[in-house]
Amino acid sequence: MIRVLFRQFLDEKSFREKRRITLAQVADESGIGRATITRLANQPDYNTTLEVIDVLCKYFDCTPGELLQQVDNY
Repeated sequence: MIRVLFRQFLDEKSFREKRRITLAQVADESGIGRATITRLANQPDYNTTLEVIDVLCKYFDCTPGELLQQVDNY
């Protein structure tokens, strides 16, 4: 299974920028729908599109290889 490390990157961005970043702010600033952002944050096995991965990589200034993690099925 491929896992999106959304929460980890959100925590790191919040720490670097010394501000609390809400899911609503991520949705507004990235253009990704709020429902999609909420699912990424709360469902470890959420299946998203490459377009969303691309936007998140730009938002977090990272590569897909950093944002995605392959884990064994549980």
